[in-house]
Amino acid sequence: MLPASFLQMFVLCARVLVGGEANLYSEGGRRASDASRKEGAFHSMPDPELVHTLRRTLLSRFGLNRLPEPSSDPIVPQYMRDLYHFHTGGYDNIQDSSFTFLERHTRDANTVRSFHHLEYLEEVPHSEGGNLHQIVFNLTTIPGLEQVTSAELRLYREANGGARPGLEVVAVYELSGPRGSGTGHRLLERRLLSANRTQWESFDVGSAVANSRRAREGLVRFLIELHRGASPPGQLRVSRSLRGDAASWPHQRPLLVTYSREGRGRALGSRSKRHGGKQKPRKRSRGRNRCRRRPLYVDFERVGWTEWIIAPRGYNAFYCHGECRFPLADHMNSSSHAIVQTLVNSVNVNIPKACCVPTELSPVAMLYLDEDERVVLKNYQEMAVEGCGCR
Repeated sequence: MLPASFLQMFVLCARVLVGGEANLYSEGGRRASDASRKEGAFHSMPDPELVHTLRRTLLSRFGLNRLPEPSSDPIVPQYMRDLYHFHTGGYDNIQDSSFTFLERHTRDANTVRSFHHLEYLEEVPHSEGGNLHQIVFNLTTIPGLEQVTSAELRLYREANGGARPGLEVVAVYELSGPRGSGTGHRLLERRLLSANRTQWESFDVGSAVANSRRAREGLVRFLIELHRGASPPGQLRVSRSLRGDAASWPHQRPLLVTYSREGRGRALGSRSKRHGGKQKPRKRSRGRNRCRRRPLYVDFERVGWTEWIIAPRGYNAFYCHGECRFPLADHMNSSSHAIVQTLVNSVNVNIPKACCVPTELSPVAMLYLDEDERVVLKNYQEMAVEGCGCR
C-alpha cells in the first residue's frame, strides 16, 4: 500500500467539511445517486476536533499556518495568472500579449512566489533629477527550508507615444549599505531599452535574493537608475508619484518573483498533466468490478475555499476501486507479489486478496493567496491518480 497522500487527506477533509457530500461524480461524469452518495457518508455532525485536525493538516500541506482571509478585491498579478495558464497548457487564456517565459527560472523550481514592493521605503536621499529610485521587498514569508533557485524583478514600462523611437538606459543595483543611505550598491544588470514599446521588463536579481537569504535579512533592496536620451523617454513605473494612471498602479507596480524548490517534487518546467475539466466517459471493460480508475472531481468552491484558491476551481483527482480477483489480467498492472497473493487467496480465503491502489500519481499546479495575501504558484505532488493496479 502507498502511504497516505495529500490527495487522500483532501478527499477525507472535503467529505467532513461539507457533511459527507464531496462533489463526487459517477461513471461518465454524472452526479452519483443519492443512495450511492449517502453510502459511507457522515449521518451526524462530525467531531469538531476531527474537523479542526483535518483542516490544520490540510493547510500545513499547503505550507500555511492558518486559513487565508484575503480582502474583497485582492491584487493578483497578471503575470502569475499567465504563468499558471502556461504551465497547465491553457495558452489561450494568457492575457498579456508580451508574456515571455524563461525556462531556466522553473527548470528546477516547483514553487513561484510574487511580492509587491514596500512603498513607504521608496525614498532615496540625494536623488538627482528623480533618476534614482529605491525599491524594497519583504521576503520573510519564504520558508527557511525552501531553496530559492532564481528570481526576477519585473518593471512595467509604458511607451512614450512619440513618433521617433526613444532610448533609455536602466541599471539595477543591489543595495547592501545602511538602509536608506543609497551607498554600498552592486550592479546587477544594465540594459538599453526602447522607449516606444509598452511591456514588462524582467531583470535577473537571483544573486541579490540569495545574498539576502544567506545573511538572514528579511528585506532585499534595489536601486533603479534611469538615464534618458534626447528623445522623449518611456515611463518606467517604479513609483506611484511618477506620471501614470493612478487606477492602474496596483497592477503595474514593481513585482519581485522568486522561483524555489521545496522537497523532491516535480518541477513546474516538467509540465503537469491537466486535470481541470470533466472527463469523457470511458468504455467499460468486461469486468465492471475489476480494479481500475474511477472518476472523482474535487470542487474547491464546494469546500468554500475559492476565496483564496485562485485556480483551478476544482480538478479531477480520480480514485482506484475494484476487485483483484484470480486470475489477475495483464492490464491490471499487478506486481509479482500481488499475483502470488491472489493465487494463494484462491485456495486459502484466510489470505486476503491484493488491494486496488494507485500505481501512478501526478501533480497539480495551484495558484493561491497565502496568509499575507501574496500570490503563490505551486506544483503539489501526488494530487491526481494516473493509474491503478493490484498490490
